[in-house]
Amino acid sequence: MFGLKKHLLICLLLLVNCAFAQVRTDSNRQRLLMDFGWRFAFGHPSDTEKDFNNGTSYFSYLAKAGYGDGAADPNFDDRAWRKLDLPHDWAVEQGFSSQASFSHGFKAIGRNFPDKSVGWYRKSFDIPLSDLGRKLSVEFDGVFRDAMVWVNGHYVGTEPSGYNSFQYDITDYLNYGGNNVIAVRVDATMEEGWFYEGAGIYRHVWLSKTNPLHVAPNGTFVTSELSSNTAKITARANIINEDKAAKAFSLVQTIVDANGKTVASKRKDNLKLSPFETQEIEMELPVANAKLWDIECPNLYKLVTTVLANNKEEDQYETAFGIRTIRFDAKEGFFLNGKHVKLKGTNNHQDHAGVGTAMPDELQYWRIRKLKEMGSNAYRCSHHPPTPELLEACDRLGMLVIDENRLMGTSEQRLEDLKRMIIRDRNHPSIISWSIGNEEWAIENSVTGARIASTMQTYAKSLDTTRAINAGISGGFKSGISDVIEVMGYNYMGNGDIEAHHNQFPDQPAMGTEEGSTFATRGVYVTDPQKHYIAAYDKKPRPSFYSIEEGWTFYANRPWLAGMFIWTGFDYRGEATPHTWPSVTSYFGMMDLCGFPKDNVYYLKSWWSDQPTLHLLPHWNWQGQEGKEIDVWAYSNCDEVELFLNRKSLGRQQMKPNSHLEWKVKYAPGTLEAVGYKNGKKALSEVVKTTGEAAAVKLDAHKTSLQADGEDITVITVSVADKQKLKVPTAGNEITFQLSGPGKIIGVGNGDPTSLEKEKFVEEIQTVGIVDLKEKPLQEMHEGLDAISETDASTWKKAFENRDYKNLAPAYLYSGNFELPEDFSGAEITFFYKSIGKEQSIYINGIEIGENLKESVDGNAFKLDQAMLKPGRNRIDIVATPIPKKHEWDNVNTSPGTVQIVTPAAPWKRKLFNGLAQIIIQATKEAGEITLTATAKDLKPAVLKLKSSATATRPSVD
Repeated sequence: MFGLKKHLLICLLLLVNCAFAQVRTDSNRQRLLMDFGWRFAFGHPSDTEKDFNNGTSYFSYLAKAGYGDGAADPNFDDRAWRKLDLPHDWAVEQGFSSQASFSHGFKAIGRNFPDKSVGWYRKSFDIPLSDLGRKLSVEFDGVFRDAMVWVNGHYVGTEPSGYNSFQYDITDYLNYGGNNVIAVRVDATMEEGWFYEGAGIYRHVWLSKTNPLHVAPNGTFVTSELSSNTAKITARANIINEDKAAKAFSLVQTIVDANGKTVASKRKDNLKLSPFETQEIEMELPVANAKLWDIECPNLYKLVTTVLANNKEEDQYETAFGIRTIRFDAKEGFFLNGKHVKLKGTNNHQDHAGVGTAMPDELQYWRIRKLKEMGSNAYRCSHHPPTPELLEACDRLGMLVIDENRLMGTSEQRLEDLKRMIIRDRNHPSIISWSIGNEEWAIENSVTGARIASTMQTYAKSLDTTRAINAGISGGFKSGISDVIEVMGYNYMGNGDIEAHHNQFPDQPAMGTEEGSTFATRGVYVTDPQKHYIAAYDKKPRPSFYSIEEGWTFYANRPWLAGMFIWTGFDYRGEATPHTWPSVTSYFGMMDLCGFPKDNVYYLKSWWSDQPTLHLLPHWNWQGQEGKEIDVWAYSNCDEVELFLNRKSLGRQQMKPNSHLEWKVKYAPGTLEAVGYKNGKKALSEVVKTTGEAAAVKLDAHKTSLQADGEDITVITVSVADKQKLKVPTAGNEITFQLSGPGKIIGVGNGDPTSLEKEKFVEEIQTVGIVDLKEKPLQEMHEGLDAISETDASTWKKAFENRDYKNLAPAYLYSGNFELPEDFSGAEITFFYKSIGKEQSIYINGIEIGENLKESVDGNAFKLDQAMLKPGRNRIDIVATPIPKKHEWDNVNTSPGTVQIVTPAAPWKRKLFNGLAQIIIQATKEAGEITLTATAKDLKPAVLKLKSSATATRPSVD
């Protein structure tokens, strides 16, 4: 049990070498990160004015190419919008409401909150003239949801799903040697799942550049066959010629190991493609002394696919892959590289405390490490395709994966979604199965369900024969999908007789795709229905469901079951069963929303890992309960455990495999100690002490050295300690944070399922338009100074209405209004002006802010002194010479701009929940020292120093 494998340390060192660089340095293929420097503003699902009048022009984007209007217009002025970097989830920034969706954790978005359910993103970027003749694509890893994309006013497409990766060829839409604008409208009004899904561009965006002759997107597929210690690698590459002439070429496939050494290479010549033709080219390459990918030592190789024309490199494409074998057996379970492996899995959604679905890459790795520390070896993507970085983390850290389709169906769109998932992900060695669906109750037990599953299964096999196909079934294990699926996925023992189904289908492999669904609140040991807190002892959640221990015991004792996936590894927003408002997160997780462990983590660690484990629950702070019996449990993989209270033995018990131990203990403050014995000898001890009152704040970072790349993060645990430096497990102090240096706070949390505190503290931006704009013709600009004193402009003509551009006045005076809130103290107010004249002077409430300004394409920005402003209506006057039209079809700007009101964000803060909170800090691109200070009333503050080191950043479009 306690013997660590001898090669474990070697494998851990090799993990460093497994992280192959994904970025090409040659000029033939570039993949540039497009996350930085976006603008964001809320639109509206139905009010066209609030949606920036998109789609209202006479010729709109669906009528004529290049006629993107409103915020899709490349000339739209977005300077007053919020600046941000991706990934971004605007849902997590919103408050909570009892009128919001239970599924989405009562975050105030969706149908009842139209003002916060549509978001617009815009980014300006330059494309060098040297890119002319190349093929350029914009790639989205995932946008939630219903994303419409324009490039330079050209509507390029819509992706309805919030989980699909998608891309568009934008080669012909670009301005080479100049500026370009991409606009994305995201409508998160409607949900796809029954769990928190976020909102916005919550995964990475990329700009890819290739030559016309190149490897197609996701165009390689690597499989392997093992014979002794030699692997036969089959490398398939789809090559596409997007040139307007035929191309002759050669293809070279090279395999490189984790140390950069070439271990195999092969070349094919005399290949030819007609314009816009695609061809799959297959080669076999032997790799001697192959290092296998497995969960303990996840060795990775790299396939380098090189396309040559006239012996000149046209493209080079890199594919990380692993060499391994997988097999599901109906009698003996799952096998990896010929060895039996019991699947010890968890189901997981994709949100985390503070950041929602917009998880930085390092946070993906952090979460997978937490699951591995628990002893888990498998991860089910519930219930949709994940971000690619999650799969990369599983590849590099050694975690098996069920990759899951979002929605069952056999229409063209549904099969296309399935295809995109498989084609994108099939080179990841971590993936052992494609799941085509989950709990489709309307069709599970019907002939319709059987037909759909059979078609999807066959279609998936046409794309990848190397992996099993499964589905999660919970509507009874009796007919329909259950009859035809390759690997049966049982969702919950309480939903049917698993053994009876196995006896009926003895040749069908099977696993528990969901089990548990237990309820627990971290750090709580007395259920309180009024507070919605549920004791963290492992109990049956409902009569027909089973505890974690009952579920694992069932699956562990049946060799024909490949293993089980617990619902869930982490808590997630939404689905707060068995409660509703004000509970806003689930109770199912082995860890809470922050990744802090609940006690069940230690039960699983005892029986899922070979690490010596001994854990006691509950805490020992029960003031006022002296003499009352407290349930004390021990989780351990020791042979025996003895419990002591204040050095007095309360009995020594033998541990049954896959079980736990219990004592009834009359509470007395002091020290509770457990001693674990192995082969009759003391092996471990665990101590839980009664603590004093909180005296000092503590900060513990998962790492104190960051890379100054604008992406790296550290996850910091916040706690308090008493005067004896013991952490106080019942503390609820509110902690306030201050940060200085080249970093930023991106989220806070505490794992409390009922907390309605803010997770983000961002500045509030209001934008106010100029309304009721009137005009008065002038003979000269200086006449406008006198006209400004006119208090009544109601008789003037509406500005720019039916203007005769062939007979313009020498000058015009424009007068309009803008409304400010009653209280704007402390706000920063900026007027973003866009020229409506060849030359102009601007006045606000009679005070000049700009004199004789020349026409500017970029516009002007004026910080407004609050002394010149007033609550409610403010007047703006502009004296200008008119801008003529060169052509009748020219569009002349008629909007003088926008007033932006920025209210600074409140200080970051969070209450501890049962002694813990979490704060996540992200580095900027500047190197230096980051200082985090945490303060609380009557407590000694804590100061944490972090080092952010200069590093080579990923090539990006800034």
